[in-house]
Amino acid sequence: MGMTAAPAAETGTGPSIGPTVAALLGDHRSGRSTPTETLRRTLDLVEARGSDGTWITVVDRPTALARAAALEADAEARLLPLYGVPFGVKDSIDVAGWPTTLACPAYAYTATTTAPVVQRLLDAGAVLVGKTNLDQFATGLNGTRTPYPVPRSVYGGDLISGGSSSGSAVAVAVGEVPFAVATDTAGSGRVPPALNGVLGFKPSRGLLSTVGLVPACRSLDCISLIGTAVEDLRTVFGVMVGLDERDPWTRPRVRWTSSVEDLVVGLPDPAELSFFGDAPMAAAHHAARARVQELFGTSTPSLQPFLQAGELLYSGPWVAERLVEFGDFLAEHPDDVLPVVGQIISGGGRFSAADVFRAQYRLAELRAVVARVFTRTDVLVLPTVGTTFTVPEVLADPVTTNTVLGHYTHFANLLDLCAVAVPAGLTADGRPASLMVLGPALSDDQVLAVAARIALTD
Repeated sequence: MGMTAAPAAETGTGPSIGPTVAALLGDHRSGRSTPTETLRRTLDLVEARGSDGTWITVVDRPTALARAAALEADAEARLLPLYGVPFGVKDSIDVAGWPTTLACPAYAYTATTTAPVVQRLLDAGAVLVGKTNLDQFATGLNGTRTPYPVPRSVYGGDLISGGSSSGSAVAVAVGEVPFAVATDTAGSGRVPPALNGVLGFKPSRGLLSTVGLVPACRSLDCISLIGTAVEDLRTVFGVMVGLDERDPWTRPRVRWTSSVEDLVVGLPDPAELSFFGDAPMAAAHHAARARVQELFGTSTPSLQPFLQAGELLYSGPWVAERLVEFGDFLAEHPDDVLPVVGQIISGGGRFSAADVFRAQYRLAELRAVVARVFTRTDVLVLPTVGTTFTVPEVLADPVTTNTVLGHYTHFANLLDLCAVAVPAGLTADGRPASLMVLGPALSDDQVLAVAARIALTD
């Protein structure tokens, strides 16, 4: 760990997609290439890009190559589902022997155990490249809230990378790894992929163990995945999924084998959609939406109960969960926490016990309304983001811009939904558009199937 970084490379051409998980597995198993060759290429690319804000800690080359060589020396390893595939992990998730920083050096500790979801990947033959950058304490959707170099979108123009899983998205989008492990509380596993032209999958809460994750909001946090192909997401998800009795939200996966063509897709009335004055983004979304209408039968559910639930996330008492986790550290180390992050965490103290119950009652009402929506509609398709921002725009108004970024993502975990962010072309001025497929809890197979069909038409 601790690779010396070169100066940061320039970005701005959109994603530079590397080999998929499926392609790497085919090459490794056939002998066309080896895990060692793949790891060398990966580390060469990481070194060449330098300090671009993607990684906080990178594996040292001898350790990575020794891992690859050990896999090659094991005759049975070639059959492993992720044989020799490199990946990254967001630096809020523990890996034994590695620092967990949450983008706060004063908070950092060396993990003594490995999160079960990461261990499953390692046991399946994957090779860890490093821990990726994030908004400090996973508090933000923009990617600028870090003491390390601020990552930028691969589309250039000083566009934000999105957060909090900023480094995980950029690592995939620049082709360093075919997939990365991220998290999602308010959209952290969907906004960064949307802003970098790749896929982001937020499974139903409880399917992927959150043991070994430093929580942001423990009752809402989900482990998520970022990749470049839906089939890769299915493969990696299949490795990671499993009951974990140590996780109080654990629950079994539900499989689905019906035809994707029979699913009904909910498309809210365009008048309910907000693009915050961004006409090119609105046009790109409506073009992508038209393609969805050609592929599926559709319904027109109201978006209002979803948006009303989303408003509860930061205007309601769930923000106090961050105070539970980080309040003591903030009190003892106020100068080590970024001001905007400290303001958000400390703001959780303004809520009373009565506020908690009022919000729970309101959320229960909205969940009941949304449950009725999904009796007539299988999945919902929305924009992942309504607009984009540059780094200076976010730094000038960090709270308002962050709220806008989460307009379509804040409600998913509160309402117990699963979701996939899917690239959906470009705006006329060259920025990324993204569609988000949402479904009720445990409809993960359905949202992935719809995402795959949409992605094939892009």
